[in-house]
Amino acid sequence: MSQPTHGLKRVSTQITLSLVAGCVLLASGAAQAANLGFLNNTPITYMKQRDLQILNKSAHTALDTKQDGESLDWNNEGAGNPVAVTGTITPSDTDKKGDRTCRKLTMVAHAKGQTQTWAPTVCKTEGGKWALLKQ
Repeated sequence: MSQPTHGLKRVSTQITLSLVAGCVLLASGAAQAANLGFLNNTPITYMKQRDLQILNKSAHTALDTKQDGESLDWNNEGAGNPVAVTGTITPSDTDKKGDRTCRKLTMVAHAKGQTQTWAPTVCKTEGGKWALLKQ
């Protein structure tokens, strides 16, 4: 197991980290071997564990406090990363069925002149935790 993957496993695997961790795996050295070099120099490749924690917390805040179409700005200030990463998180398409609420979550990250967007669907069940909807 590669070092970046091992570090990510220690981080909460709630919502965004599941998605972002997958992207980090693709952006790692294995991506080069798999001819996925197009992921080089994208915002995810500059993000470190602390950045992912900030993104995760921001995603939960947006899901819990923002209306559909209302964005939350986030950044990695104070994370100790010399690369500034900024972005927005916008929930949309809220769908409530019984005790389950699902929302599309558009996450945008900007770093070093590049922009990257992820748009997972996440659901909250009776337990009250948001989780990535596996499709």
